[in-house]
Amino acid sequence: MGANSSSISELPENEYLKKLSGAEPISENDPFWNQLLSFRFTTPTNSADLKLLEEATISVCKSLVEKNPRTGNLGSLIKVFLSRTKELKISAECQNHLFIWQAHNALFIICCLLKVFISRMSEEELQIHFTYEEKAPGSYGTECEDLIEELLCCLIQLIVEIPLLDITYSISLEAVTTLIVFLSCQLFHKEILRESIIHKYLMHGRCLPYTSRLVKTLLYNFIRQERSPPPGTHVFQQQTDGGGLLYGIASGVATGLWTVFTLGGVGSKPTPQLEQCSPLANQSLLLLLVLANLTDSPDTPNPYRQAIMSFKNTQDSTAFSSSNPHAFQINFNSLYTALCEQQKSDQATLLLYMLLHQNGNVRTYVLARTDIENLVLPILEILYHVEERNSHHVYMALIILLILTEDDGFNRSIHEVILKNITWYAERVLTEISLGSLLILVVIRTIQYNMTRTRDKYLHTNCLAALANMSAQFRSLHQYAAQRIISYTCRHLRRYVYVLDKLYFPHSHCSTLQHCFSTLSDNGEELLSLTCSHILRSYASSLFSLLSKKHNKVLEQATQSLRGSLGSNDSPLPDYAQDLNVIEEVIRMMLEIINSCLTNSLHHNPNLVYALLYKRDLFEQFRTHPSFQDIMQNIDLVISFFSSRLEQAGAELSVERVLEIIKQGAVALPKDRLRKFPELKFKYVEEEQPEEFFIPYVWSLVYNSAVALYWNPHDIQLFTMDSG
Repeated sequence: MGANSSSISELPENEYLKKLSGAEPISENDPFWNQLLSFRFTTPTNSADLKLLEEATISVCKSLVEKNPRTGNLGSLIKVFLSRTKELKISAECQNHLFIWQAHNALFIICCLLKVFISRMSEEELQIHFTYEEKAPGSYGTECEDLIEELLCCLIQLIVEIPLLDITYSISLEAVTTLIVFLSCQLFHKEILRESIIHKYLMHGRCLPYTSRLVKTLLYNFIRQERSPPPGTHVFQQQTDGGGLLYGIASGVATGLWTVFTLGGVGSKPTPQLEQCSPLANQSLLLLLVLANLTDSPDTPNPYRQAIMSFKNTQDSTAFSSSNPHAFQINFNSLYTALCEQQKSDQATLLLYMLLHQNGNVRTYVLARTDIENLVLPILEILYHVEERNSHHVYMALIILLILTEDDGFNRSIHEVILKNITWYAERVLTEISLGSLLILVVIRTIQYNMTRTRDKYLHTNCLAALANMSAQFRSLHQYAAQRIISYTCRHLRRYVYVLDKLYFPHSHCSTLQHCFSTLSDNGEELLSLTCSHILRSYASSLFSLLSKKHNKVLEQATQSLRGSLGSNDSPLPDYAQDLNVIEEVIRMMLEIINSCLTNSLHHNPNLVYALLYKRDLFEQFRTHPSFQDIMQNIDLVISFFSSRLEQAGAELSVERVLEIIKQGAVALPKDRLRKFPELKFKYVEEEQPEEFFIPYVWSLVYNSAVALYWNPHDIQLFTMDSG
């Protein structure tokens, strides 16, 4: 690393870079450009090398910022690049390494310079650096804007038109990276940019006709996951016969200049992380997410979002709507496979969310797949490892489940998919379980983690909504899933009584009751002792009797009383008091979920009835609770009906015999005795101004995940470094 570090640190003293950033204008036709662009370079990928490169670039840029408005050398460099890209497609077809090599090098230098410029000046100031001072007064603005637009348009053309070969991989990647850099001005603003010069060019004018082709190409880059070719493939290699004249010229002008500056070295071993991924696929996905989340302009909706919302399957022969000029077709089977395989990354999960939420064609296709487990299992793994994921990734995974559970067909089909040996689920050995039961287990585990750790109301509300959407189609629930539904509800019922006790009797020292709650295990499956159950029953009876008289008023008075006992009206309530409403909401929703299952599919779920009967004592205490008594009617009826049949069957029944009695009773239970409630259905709706969430999230992914891009964390204004 020492030699590489020193070579980077010497860049500011390099004679060619000093000339580029110096006071002398350089003509587009000057031989200098051949000399500047004839270097071999493997783009750095580790943060230490990228930071060194950034610091070296800043030093060169300081001089260029000062001199360029008079010399126009940045504009000359860009025009040299533009002239060379005109023959790029032919060069690729003819395997003209030298031409592609120098075009790539020009774009690499432009990208490095632009990144520093954009981080240190406004877009208006940036425009000045795209023109010559010699132009007539008043004309430089138009000239400058045209050059920016021409460069942006050229980059898009390069991405969509140049075939992806080993020799073009690096320049295609660099073009995607440069577009990301062009849009990176958002990183240096706290507020969401709603008007931007770069946005205007990308959404209007010459760039607009390429919208659908660009989105399609970026999606296919993601789908194909093309690995980076072996290091050195894109570099013009000396032929075994000694090489021709062109190579001799190129190598001659490069001698002593860039050949020592091969950070990582041609032929060096990639990092293990890069061996497992495609830099172009990753960068393309990040650019796609950035483009899709640009804010609408005052007169035009974001065309990239429109393209994402409307593309169709290649097998769909229906005509495109004339209202959307940006529609296109793509292979949905390939897209589905890529989405299933790539869900370990935030950006792939975010793409899946966008497609399911915004593109009805994709959503219909996904819901019709017979191998839906290939998509759902990676999402469940994200939620299962919630403590290892950032909160945004968990949100996206959860919302994807919520969107899927809006479909009754999905809710039925997941109980028909039987899985074997789920190795990543550690709480219990699951040798055979339906996808639906596993989904229930993971979602309940996520709610529990949230209630005990992060206490995020948004998270548990969406978890409960997904369970509620599924509840009417619960089928053949695994005994462990049924047990967790009931035990999780019971845990909150016990917690609720405990919190009420603390509210009404804040100075009481009921050590037995307190001990019962402090010793409950995390999964909430331990039964309370007989003594504690008796105490709970006594408290519940008196508390609920009091609550039933004037529920809200009593709670308000108790809260005020508690505040008074703390000595100040400004004193915050203890956690248990603040949690009371949340606990009550969770209990209500869990009871509604249980009720929905009993009302719609009781005969399909003997394990749920069994688990309910096992904990019936606790449920019976809540039959008179003013907040729950309506929903408790059906649950109480089921408990009474099956308890009676079990009593008639005698004592000391085996588990198998109890389940047999439940199955027989499910057929005999008169369905008309169960009160009908409105169907539980929740639909995901984005918050108002979703860009306030998604734009910082997307740029945090770019900041953390983009290949070969480094920004000084102290310069970032859009989000804090611990966002997510």
